[in-house]
Formats: sequence, structure tokens, C-alpha cells
Amino acid sequence: MPATRSTVLILSTNPSFAREIANHWPADSTSPEFIVLEENIFRDSASTHFDLAIADASSPGSQFELKKALASSGKPAILVHADSSLPFSHSDGIMIELRGQDGLWSIVAGLLGREILGRRQAEARAREAANGCAAAQAEATLGRYMVEMRHNANNALTSVLGNAELLTLEPGLPASVLAGAETILNMALRLNEIFQRFSSLEKELCVAARESGRRPAAYAAVSGK
Repeated sequence: MPATRSTVLILSTNPSFAREIANHWPADSTSPEFIVLEENIFRDSASTHFDLAIADASSPGSQFELKKALASSGKPAILVHADSSLPFSHSDGIMIELRGQDGLWSIVAGLLGREILGRRQAEARAREAANGCAAAQAEATLGRYMVEMRHNANNALTSVLGNAELLTLEPGLPASVLAGAETILNMALRLNEIFQRFSSLEKELCVAARESGRRPAAYAAVSGK
């Protein structure tokens, strides 16, 4: 299943800011989709979907509100500004701040953004794999239980079949009772076919396991080997 293309939100009123980001982002299969918005539009809208935000925080007066809006989104963000009193880069939770005083900021933002998106995609794949593993384990547990209980169910089904057959052979039964006995017999026969399929499937799994040099977990749980 192909990976979903990531979305990078660029927040700036300066068109050259967005161009710098896009021009220095690696143009390959991992390249994201870019959405450009002004800061005030983003702050007023809670419906914008994105995986990473890169914001022009060069206006000191808007930095606080911008950080607050980005933090509330719960998504990673890179803030670019010209405050030389701050270190070149530092991490504050999910925010990374860069000084945009030289021509390297857009290259660094692209590299950092690519790493952030790559990590998020890896974490998403790991969660998906963990969910798949949990579902497989649950199905395996159910399968082992069904195999373990198969003999008990077969014994009960044999009793139902025998008594249903005796009822159908009983002379003088009312038509309604005879019809009910025949229904029980037919349903029991269908259940017997299902259990026979379980036995056939177990044999197929054992043959496949021998060919691959291992025993299926469900068979091993029942046989104790």
C-alpha cells in the first residue's frame, strides 16, 4: 500500500518565503504537498489539515500568537525568525526555531522537515504494524481455542445427531414434532460438515508446516509438542 503524501503548511505573508522553502526541498518521491496560508487565516481556522508547519515568525509581535496556534494544533512546526539572541536551533516540544539571517535557513528547514516527516511516517507504519500484529494474535488465540474445543463440540454434536435421528424414526409423532426433529437433524448435519472442514484444514496446516520445517502454533498448542 503506497504511503500517503504528506502536507506541509507554509505560513507567511511573504511570497519569497514559500518559494525558498519549496525550491530547497528535495524533489523526489518523498516530496510533500505544500499549502501556503497567511498567519491570521491559520489562526482563525481550525480545519486546516497538515503534517508539518513551517512558519515565518519574523514579526516579533506575532510570534507569541503564532506559537500558541501551532502548539494547539498538536503538529510539529519549524519557526523561522531573525532573533539573534536565540541559538541557531533549539527544540521546544514539537517546535524547532531557526534564525533566518543567512541563506542557509531554507536548506536547513528542508532537511529538518524531511526528517520530521520521515519519522512521523515511520511511527505511523510502526503503529499500523503493531495493530496488525495485535489483530493477528487475537485471531490466533481464537483459532487455538476453536481447535482445542473441537473434540468437545464434536462429542456434543454426535449426541444431537443420534437423538435427532431417533426422533425422526419414532412412530406416531405429531407432524409438527417430526418437522422439528428433521430440522434439528439437518442443522446438526450442517454443523458436522463445518467441523469436518476444521479437521481438513488442520491437516492441510500440518502438511504445510512439515514442508516448511515447523508446526503451526494452533496444532502445537493442542498436541503439546
